[in-house]
Amino acid sequence: MSDVPWLVVGLGNPGKEYAGHRHNVGFRVVDLLASRVGAKFGRSKRAHAEVAEGRLGYGGPKLILLKPLTYMNLSGSAVASLAQFFKVPLEQVLAVHDELDVPFGQVRAKLGGGEGGHNGLRSMSKSLGSKDYARVRFGIGRPPGRQDPADYVLSDFGSAERKELDFLVDRAADVTEAVVLEGVEWAQNKYHGS
Repeated sequence: MSDVPWLVVGLGNPGKEYAGHRHNVGFRVVDLLASRVGAKFGRSKRAHAEVAEGRLGYGGPKLILLKPLTYMNLSGSAVASLAQFFKVPLEQVLAVHDELDVPFGQVRAKLGGGEGGHNGLRSMSKSLGSKDYARVRFGIGRPPGRQDPADYVLSDFGSAERKELDFLVDRAADVTEAVVLEGVEWAQNKYHGS
């Protein structure tokens, strides 16, 4: 097993007032991953971010779990500086984020592609100089009626959605682990059909 770590970035906004928002689901997933590997988040000295380090199983790949504390539209600066510090190649950077273009209840793995108006992804792509990093897309669906997508992502999940949320965060963590251990294509084959 290579000792080159994976940088798994949960996208979200810092602060209690944002914690329950759809836009913060990336933070929830990396929090769960940290608890799975027995790691605790602490403030980074190298970037405006919280970082946790651990391994996926005994002798498994090293994970650097990252929660940027810069607000969504500036996430890339923390990602780029920690990728450089830990010598993480682009192919081992993975973003976990909310996705308007995936229905609620679905989690999708993807390699590269556009940002779909997601400011966190846009910032990451700009700072990394490439869009060719892995993503785990947590479906939040489109806003109802004429609601502005910006208002929608910065609102809490509905009561019906909250009943499924823990299960879906768990599934997103499973998909993230599958990408790290087996690759994006394997994760797509395993999880996209269900």
